[in-house]
Amino acid sequence: MWQWISLAGALLILGAYALNQFGRADREDLFYNLMNLVGSGILTVVAIREVQAGFILLEGAWALLSLYALIRFGFKFKPR
Repeated sequence: MWQWISLAGALLILGAYALNQFGRADREDLFYNLMNLVGSGILTVVAIREVQAGFILLEGAWALLSLYALIRFGFKFKPR
């Protein structure tokens, strides 16, 4: 079950990255930052559960930076 949960988190992060690479989202997009926050949050929980220090650091920092971006850009949706 935890494998499926971690796959969902990874797909959210990879999906956000793909949207950015194809020019469908940028760092100010609400959906892009939400995908990163939720995906990295999920992976942080899985890393904590599995006691994986490196991944806790990586995903925890990713989640905090995504949250910072959401706050910085005011949770605004910027349509393309």
